[in-house]
Amino acid sequence: MKVITFKNIRIVILLSLLALAAIYTQDQRLNTTSWYQPIEVTIFPINGDGNAKTERYIQQLSTENFQDIDAFFIREAKRYHLIVDKPVISTLGPTIYKTPPVPPADRNAILKIILWSMQLRYWAYINTPDDKSNKNRIRLYVLYHQASDNQALQHSLGLQKGLIGIIHAYADQAHNSQNALVMTHEIFHTLGASDKYDYQNNQPIYPLGYAHPEQKLLYPQRFAEIMAGRIPLSQSKSSMPKDLRFCLVGESTAKEINWISAP
Repeated sequence: MKVITFKNIRIVILLSLLALAAIYTQDQRLNTTSWYQPIEVTIFPINGDGNAKTERYIQQLSTENFQDIDAFFIREAKRYHLIVDKPVISTLGPTIYKTPPVPPADRNAILKIILWSMQLRYWAYINTPDDKSNKNRIRLYVLYHQASDNQALQHSLGLQKGLIGIIHAYADQAHNSQNALVMTHEIFHTLGASDKYDYQNNQPIYPLGYAHPEQKLLYPQRFAEIMAGRIPLSQSKSSMPKDLRFCLVGESTAKEINWISAP
């Protein structure tokens, strides 16, 4: 019986790559959720629509544009009594001129998602223009687009495997606060936090998706739980927070990222 075949060799290679990726991912997980030192978040802008206005917007970006992210983590870390003063430190990386691979449209296509995840990590390895270790660094690849009333942005993604975020954002100063909110949400995904809203209607899930589920008069809430992304106004209505000042980290999210010990 023929044991060594080209198909078997491909399977062995694929399994070996998956095993190595799993080991590396576990190392990343331990490094990013110990919270003894800050995690570096590097933001790599990408011209997502090829527009000249988008390019001009990218060229005027600086690290100062992302300080809302760091301020949010500092404020929330104090509420949970973390040892580290600055949980994340955001910096602006060089502009990337190649777009990342597009994720599968079907979220349930497990094999396609696994292959895409590996392609994305390889793309990030090739296109990240430095040699820093990524075991304790989160890389956000932000695709900027011109704002349009007729077209919504694609869904942003944050992957714990690889510590990579793919962000779709508006190239407009007026949207900087909303962009920072989306980036922060995806950073939490890379740290292991899960979404806390209903995918069918985008409404926060009670109680996990409520900033203050213990509130006696439950509605309206004043803040959004960061992984729900919306402020509950009633059982069926919610609104987008203006910026990160109106967001909090709920206890469930804090447990997922090791800010508090799970029972």
